[in-house]
Amino acid sequence: MDIRQITPRFFAAPQISVEDLTEIAAAGIKRVICNRPDIEVPQSHQAAAIEKAAEAAGLEFFCLPLTHQTMTPEIIEQNKALAETCDGPVLAYCASGTRSTIAWALAAAQDMPVDEVLTAARRGGYELSNLRPTLEAASRL
Repeated sequence: MDIRQITPRFFAAPQISVEDLTEIAAAGIKRVICNRPDIEVPQSHQAAAIEKAAEAAGLEFFCLPLTHQTMTPEIIEQNKALAETCDGPVLAYCASGTRSTIAWALAAAQDMPVDEVLTAARRGGYELSNLRPTLEAASRL
């Protein structure tokens, strides 16, 4: 399992499995967000299987699949709300963690300087500098 810290309250990861959920809960994560469409994975890794294991481990679980077509402002806001309304750390996952980190970055750029957003993503292992123009367009600062 490869959980990457982006901020003190937001973590991203590549695809997780049902066996990972106990360790995720032990790490202090409170909510898991699935950003990976079921069509990309076998049934054993689809949202329903992960959700069942997450709930058994005492975690909240939400499914918000992201693709290039579905990464809309509304979906970004929903992802942001799921991260911000949790009373503890949140883990979002997809194939590599990149889509989850991009969704976080697009939302974070509304409230953080773009350089800080890019630095946080980079510390987590995600190089998003090619998105600078898009993040700057999303910025409210």
